[in-house]
Amino acid sequence: MGGLQLHFLGHSTVRVESAGHTVLTDPLLTGRVGPLRRVVPAPAPETYADVDLVLISHLHGDHLHLPSLRLLGPDVRVVVPRGAGAWLRARGFRHVVEVLPGETIPHGALRVTAVPAEHAGHRWGPRLTHGPDTPAVGHLVDGGGHRLYVAGDTDLTDAMTLLGERGVDVALLPVWGWGLTLGPGHLDPAGAAEAVARLRPRVAVPVHWGTLALSGTTHLPRMRRLLTDPPRDFAAAVAARGPDTAVVVAEPGCPVPLPAPVGTTS
Repeated sequence: MGGLQLHFLGHSTVRVESAGHTVLTDPLLTGRVGPLRRVVPAPAPETYADVDLVLISHLHGDHLHLPSLRLLGPDVRVVVPRGAGAWLRARGFRHVVEVLPGETIPHGALRVTAVPAEHAGHRWGPRLTHGPDTPAVGHLVDGGGHRLYVAGDTDLTDAMTLLGERGVDVALLPVWGWGLTLGPGHLDPAGAAEAVARLRPRVAVPVHWGTLALSGTTHLPRMRRLLTDPPRDFAAAVAARGPDTAVVVAEPGCPVPLPAPVGTTS
């Protein structure tokens, strides 16, 4: 897909290159997050060295991860849900922009629009890491003749149908998580296939899988399956519905092989 390059760095972290900019979604760049351990190698520094924009979907520690953000430096521009700006600035980040669903910000040749997500947005943790309660969001990234939908963490929303009517070229959709079960506010493979039916993207890329696990669980047969099967189950569920959407599965740490361009979203 000419002019758009994606690299799945694991969990909900994708490097997006578009219109001369490099964007990182929900950066998680280290080997652990609290009790969670990375089961694939951490991204190499060169995969995030030149990032100029960060999109944060919500404040949970595996999506707004302070040690990972600090690897990007205090001057990177960070877009967060409204209500989280002061909290993040107090931790040394100088260029923080807050958005609510429906708000659009320019970033050079890109336009980023926050869209609704169905997911808890509060930050919890020990005294030094807890924070505010903000709405979770997804993002539309427009630029270079392409429209990218970054779902973040979400369950199905009515807004997905409206986004589909506007046109989506590529959708980054969560298909699992890091545990043996999913709580509310998440998509499993079948739910993500329903999201595809609503969004009608040209390309769907499964994310939020195969990266993290609780210590001591990777020996369990069910956990081993959940670290590999969700994107394939998602692809099969999409194919069974027969939409005109290409599912592209990339392993954590790998570039996403987008198909050749077949036109652009207006």
